[in-house]
Amino acid sequence: MALKGSTVREQVWNYLASAGLSNHGVAGLMGNLSAESRLNPKNLEDLCEARLKEAGKLYCTDETYTVAVDSGEISQEEFLHPLPNKQYGYGLAQWTSPGRKAGLYDLAKSRGVSIGDLEMQLDFLMQELSTSYRNVLEILKSATSVRAASDAVLIDFERPKNQGEAVKKKRAGYGQKYYDEFVKPASVNTAGTSTKPEGGKATMTETQARQHILSIMQGWVGLKRSDGSHKVIIDTYNGHKPLARNYSVKYTDAYCATTISAAAIEAGFDDIIPLECGCGQMIELAKKMGIWEENDAYVPEPADIILYDWDDNGIGNNTGWPDHVGMAEKVAGSTITVLEGNMSGGVVGRRNLQVNGRYIRGYILPKYAGKADKPDEPNTSGNLKVGDIVTFTGKNHYASSYASAKKVSCMSGQAKVTAINAKGAHPYHLVAVPGKGSNVYGWVDAADIQGAASGSGPSGGTVAIKVGDTVNYSGNVHYTSSYKGAKSSSCKGGTAKVTAINKTGAHPYHLKHTGSGCTVYGWVDADKVSGS
Repeated sequence: MALKGSTVREQVWNYLASAGLSNHGVAGLMGNLSAESRLNPKNLEDLCEARLKEAGKLYCTDETYTVAVDSGEISQEEFLHPLPNKQYGYGLAQWTSPGRKAGLYDLAKSRGVSIGDLEMQLDFLMQELSTSYRNVLEILKSATSVRAASDAVLIDFERPKNQGEAVKKKRAGYGQKYYDEFVKPASVNTAGTSTKPEGGKATMTETQARQHILSIMQGWVGLKRSDGSHKVIIDTYNGHKPLARNYSVKYTDAYCATTISAAAIEAGFDDIIPLECGCGQMIELAKKMGIWEENDAYVPEPADIILYDWDDNGIGNNTGWPDHVGMAEKVAGSTITVLEGNMSGGVVGRRNLQVNGRYIRGYILPKYAGKADKPDEPNTSGNLKVGDIVTFTGKNHYASSYASAKKVSCMSGQAKVTAINAKGAHPYHLVAVPGKGSNVYGWVDAADIQGAASGSGPSGGTVAIKVGDTVNYSGNVHYTSSYKGAKSSSCKGGTAKVTAINKTGAHPYHLKHTGSGCTVYGWVDADKVSGS
């Protein structure tokens, strides 16, 4: 049967699920396969690659070795023993022993397909589980724990030399990430199976869509060039066709843009994120897609993409050639935490930098709302917190939260709360939202903040709007979700009811029309909402 799914991980998940494994069983098995081969059916054990290269063999990479086996240049005996009296792993499960490798070889030849054919290897995997490893198969069919399923595969199927607790935790961790990706975003029925459609597309909100790609990036933290663990990123990128500029990324290349692109491919977001292995070219594609933000002072949402220019002198808006790229993980106060590939030493890791800080070249803002097929859950929390979008009505901001702080004039408008000092004379630190009228960047009085939630501020200031309020809407546009990039449509203003608040959103209020002539029914901008 044809494999179903747009990526290898989706195809493997759907195949194993259709074979009767429980969700936990599929995840536990896939975690082990990922540890063995990075889900690459053509994977040749790294040590074997090195030894073949030392021996002067031309077929010393995954691709060239697979082609040599398919063509007959490598005989069955050489496949079983790549070097005299030596055994090395190959394929999804890194089959190593001569007996098991012979079965894989014979199945490929009997079908007339490549030794690296994914479907053939999955069939062989299930053939082994159904015959020689029936005890493992029964556990995978009934498993209700990723860890239990993973341990069974590790100890009784893969059987590596190191089966210690650290290895068990690591492989179960890989499996848990697959479980979170393919099961958690979807509902689970009473039989314990996922209602997620085939092909890996789950019903999700925009917030979940953003977290979906972030979870992939987070799962890669710690991968590095020095031990070859970063190859999964390069292989993912190169496996997606067509390649940008027809260039296949090498394992020795810089891979920061490749990491972002590979995450997009894995998430199924390749239609909303420009796929490139070069930072400058990524910006050009983003501009063509209408998702480029030139303003260095933009405050990113989770999963927005940030570009750097190491030659930035920190004066004015930087428009130089970009040198590096990462993905915003979170913003706390004025600090952005960024996930990046190809950091110093060729590792995947995290970096902290300041909002509107030096070296920021600009942002790519993927339209994650286009991946959402249900609205974000309402946030009905009453009090202001870091991350809230508010309307700043004052004319001054301060260098600190204390009473003696220096005062500087500024303009009112929409802003984000980036820090709170509840005991301060000026308790809220705000950063202006680009394009919303304000240039505030400092500490402000509680009385100068309106429009995010209900309740009293730390210094007694009152925030006006809460869920259930009847308000006047003066705008003519509403949105499908609260986040920047959401789909918009026209509507008529008038009297409406606040039905939900997502205080971190660019369009923080969800309104439903109540007055005659008003047609608003969606998320709207705060500056268009006022008390009735």
